[in-house]
Amino acid sequence: MTSTQHQVVAETRIVMADPTALGVFGLAMVTFVAASQKLGLTSGSAYIVPWAMFLGSAAQIWASTVDFKKNNYFGATVLGAYGLFWMAVSMHWAIGQGWLGTVDPAKADPTQLAYACFGYFIFSIFIMIASFETNKVFTAILVLINVLLPSLGLAILKIEPAIFSPLAAWSELGISLLGFYAAGAIFLNNFFGRTVLPLGKPLGLIRKGPALPVAAPASQLKAA
Repeated sequence: MTSTQHQVVAETRIVMADPTALGVFGLAMVTFVAASQKLGLTSGSAYIVPWAMFLGSAAQIWASTVDFKKNNYFGATVLGAYGLFWMAVSMHWAIGQGWLGTVDPAKADPTQLAYACFGYFIFSIFIMIASFETNKVFTAILVLINVLLPSLGLAILKIEPAIFSPLAAWSELGISLLGFYAAGAIFLNNFFGRTVLPLGKPLGLIRKGPALPVAAPASQLKAA
């Protein structure tokens, strides 16, 4: 290469829109339908399965993958975690109803769903702490999720169901209504490029430090 020649490096970036509104809408829809069953407005879970699979699961998981590409650590983790939760719950319901064949009662214990709720409750505590530094609506949703999960688990185990079943139902309805508001607010605020519906400022309880460095690829670690 001579002194008059220059090497041109072209970088192509794919710009993707914020998927949060769609992901939160998926959460709002599935919890709205599920809450109707818990509150006695509807019955059975067979027709909840499609809403759990496509809105609760597919919409949130798709939004999570987009957030990973946009380096939105909070949104990617939260939407992905709860999207997988609803996929597992929908499969639990489908198996219990015999969609995949007859279930041998000796080999199936539906109360295992209670322990899945407890496991997600543990993880949701960490998510709730992080939500304090996002906005007040997300914080309220996470607080209610941390009411729903243990209440639902205890109700499944038939521990004080008169207390925990209604608590699970009303907290799930609250999650849904706040989710509808959050999805609408995010959509309108992004569309108009300004705050149309407020989400509330972060609580400011925990100071955020600088971003942690990205880990080196495994190939580089081996070479070192």
